Amino acid sequence: MDSTDRLKRLRFRAWHRGTREADYMIGGFFDRYHASWSAGEIDWFEELLEEDDVDVMAWALGTLDVPERYRGAQMTAMQQLDYVEIPR
Repeated sequence: MDSTDRLKRLRFRAWHRGTREADYMIGGFFDRYHASWSAGEIDWFEELLEEDDVDVMAWALGTLDVPERYRGAQMTAMQQLDYVEIPR
């Protein structure tokens, strides 16, 4: 699969999580940052999408410790939450 198709698939998965809150958090993160991601960062995000939404959201909100495999610059960016735009 080429990178364009892979990113389209990841965008869909990021924005169709099952709850509006997870969609905004995970989908918004994807929209804000994906254009600058390296192949390794895309792999990281793809692996993150396999996790339960409640865990991803808890890691981003700081209510659960982030597993070692997800620690780093991308999780730090996710924890800023400045990318979440709530429509009115």
